[in-house]
Amino acid sequence: MARDISVIIAAAGQSRRFGDKNFKKPFVRLDQKAVWLFSVERFQNRNDVRQVIIVIAPEDQEDFMSRFGPNVAILGIDVVLGGTERADSVENGLARVDPESRYIVIHDAARPCVSDEEIDSLIVAGRKHGSAILASPVNATIKTVVDQVVTETVPRGGKWMAQTPQFFGAKLLKAAFANRGKWQPTDESELMERAGHKVHVVTASPLNIKITTHRDLKLASAILKSMPTKHLDGPIHPFADDNMWR
Repeated sequence: MARDISVIIAAAGQSRRFGDKNFKKPFVRLDQKAVWLFSVERFQNRNDVRQVIIVIAPEDQEDFMSRFGPNVAILGIDVVLGGTERADSVENGLARVDPESRYIVIHDAARPCVSDEEIDSLIVAGRKHGSAILASPVNATIKTVVDQVVTETVPRGGKWMAQTPQFFGAKLLKAAFANRGKWQPTDESELMERAGHKVHVVTASPLNIKITTHRDLKLASAILKSMPTKHLDGPIHPFADDNMWR
């Protein structure tokens, strides 16, 4: 199988809702290692991935390399500094993509619970359709709320909750970013939609959660423990001991 995929792990957000003054959510400890390591390891050992890039905020660079430099070296990943908004950060990551990569996968560092099977399905669909994302259908009743008052009940039919990873052809994604101007899309699929490309949806589990608050760490831990053993395996991190969390 050709190694023709570059993976960009987005970890440059401000984590404002996480509420931790010491750690941003991708760098906090989940069970025995940092959250971002779970996301990287989902892709690191795949035989179709040629490159993994993690994008971090400039203000986190010194601390990140101090605590995780050995992990970066062992895993052989590229570290890129992000921009003001998510799209700016992803675009910085795109500038580091290996020119031999035909496809690009973008994944949130704060989504450690994506399964290998979901990634497999995404890549199969992406190769077939050109663009694909993981998403889960909305099952709850949706309300529009203004000043804590319901103003509308929104029909949930056809509504899906987008997740990551998201898969795109490298040339198409780079062209979409080159033409975005100052617009800040909420995710990469919105950018591709606006550029006129059809984005295929792969049904994913709602358990592919994005860690937003400390409470989510307990849920993520339970989800990871429920996965097959191979999801918990991966490179041993001899430097991931308690000293890095002090």
